Amino acid sequence: MGRPGLDFPGFGVGLVILRDAKILLYKRLRAPEAGYWNIVGGKVDHMEPAEQAARREAEEETGLSIGRIERLGMTEQIIDADRQHWISLLYLTRDIEGEPQLTEPDKLSDFGWFPLTDLPEPLSAFTKAAIAALPAAAQGE
Repeated sequence: MGRPGLDFPGFGVGLVILRDAKILLYKRLRAPEAGYWNIVGGKVDHMEPAEQAARREAEEETGLSIGRIERLGMTEQIIDADRQHWISLLYLTRDIEGEPQLTEPDKLSDFGWFPLTDLPEPLSAFTKAAIAALPAAAQGE
């Protein structure tokens, strides 16, 4: 059948998590963009609503309990270096409980809360698109 993102465009989700004017980012260990800082997210499973996928992926990757989320927009990333192609819906939440953890150390190596005005490098193309989609009010928190 093939692999999403590699053999055909993959369908994914990403969730921007904001708290106290900071964004939660994780450092990726795997392609696409291994070694880059990224928002949480992943692929949408067959018959899974995208909003549920965003919440599921975020909870799996962070250990947080995710409450209300809102849709930010969409992004398409063609990452030539990794030969990957993803179309993703982007979401935003400020409604979280708990403290983030490194729950998938085989996929992610580090995490942290970063001010939107002082982001770590390198930042993934996916994350840059998500930050650009944030409402102006969220960027100035």
